[in-house]
Amino acid sequence: MLQQTTVKAVAPYYARFLARWPDVRALAAAPLDEVLKTWAGLGYYSRARNLHVCARAVVERHGGVFPADEAALRALPGIGAYTAAAIAAIAYDAPAIPIDGNVERVVARLYAVETPLPAAKPDIARLARGFRPENRAGDFAQALMDLGATICTPKRPACSLCPWRGGCAAEKRGEAETFPRRLPKREGLLRRGAAFVAHRSDGYVLLRTRPPRGLLGGMTEVPTGAWTAEFKAADALKDAPRFSRRVGGKKDISWRRVPGIVRHVFTHFPLELVVYAAEIPKDAQPPQGARWVAVDAIPGEALPSLMRKVIAHALGL
Repeated sequence: MLQQTTVKAVAPYYARFLARWPDVRALAAAPLDEVLKTWAGLGYYSRARNLHVCARAVVERHGGVFPADEAALRALPGIGAYTAAAIAAIAYDAPAIPIDGNVERVVARLYAVETPLPAAKPDIARLARGFRPENRAGDFAQALMDLGATICTPKRPACSLCPWRGGCAAEKRGEAETFPRRLPKREGLLRRGAAFVAHRSDGYVLLRTRPPRGLLGGMTEVPTGAWTAEFKAADALKDAPRFSRRVGGKKDISWRRVPGIVRHVFTHFPLELVVYAAEIPKDAQPPQGARWVAVDAIPGEALPSLMRKVIAHALGL
């Protein structure tokens, strides 16, 4: 949960998550939809899917106990080099160095690594392994991460307080704040699209589940069209949901454009959605793959924050 999210935001989610699934076996037995619902609001939903599939793999392959070996940990779905090393070092005191952003910064400054990130990652990992301890690996790993988080900070590092000041190449050059080197960040191209909020006359909203893989995979959404840089508002209604029977005695329903735009920023691109709304009779059948959900039940759905904003915008919630 703490990957890409602050401690303040995570704390209540973490408490609820552990109260509901106190061990790996309980999580493995849970339906993915329930896990996503509990995760909703934290963002980066692939983490929740990876956590769930990993729990199942731990139960199936290792009897419900995480392996201590770093290589065996990396073989589990959703666990990369950093997480495997962190579990090995902190949980099992194995000689491993988990390399997060803080550790990358410390090592890049210690050795004045000139190669910019992310190309420098292999060199930084090799250098970090050079001071891997044989004893108290967990304490060392956490101390190294804390050094980066509290002293060797991205801006205005407290070099005078650093225990490694005497051996830091970047500090000797007076350039600590310029490391690690980075290439100019490319901003993602703005994407646009349309979202459709069908609101039934008895207080239900049309929802569907996104495909399991890809952006917001497995999450709940209102119907939308494609999100592209070439979106044309004039063609938006071509993607509106179609009902399998006449609605209210009419062949088509009337979609109205809701004034304003819903904006959201993903990791790699910003998004703007125009929103259309329609009032639907209560006897209308949902299109294939969609379902009616009561408005007061929406908080319990696995809706990402983007979709919650869309529904609130359309219904004035």
